[in-house]
Amino acid sequence: MEINKQVDGIESRQDLVEFIEALRNDLVQRSNEWENPTLERFLGALAAWTADLDGYFQNRGEQVPSEPSWRLVGNLLYAAKIYE
Repeated sequence: MEINKQVDGIESRQDLVEFIEALRNDLVQRSNEWENPTLERFLGALAAWTADLDGYFQNRGEQVPSEPSWRLVGNLLYAAKIYE
C-alpha cells in the first residue's frame, strides 16, 4: 500500500506503529522523493505543519480536531515528509 494511503487507515496505536515503520522504510528506499529527508528538516516541517494544522482541515472542509487521534499523529508525521 502506498504510504500516503496508509495514513488514512490509521485507527489504533498498532496501525500507527506500522505506519511509522513504513515511513522509515520509505525514507530508506526513496529519500530523494522526500522534501525533508534530514532530521533537522523533518522536525522543522513537523513543527510548521502542526502550527498550520487549522488551515489544513479548513481547506478540506473538515472540522479541526479538538483532541489528537492516532490518525492525526500519522498525518503530522506524513506531512513532515513533504511540507515545504
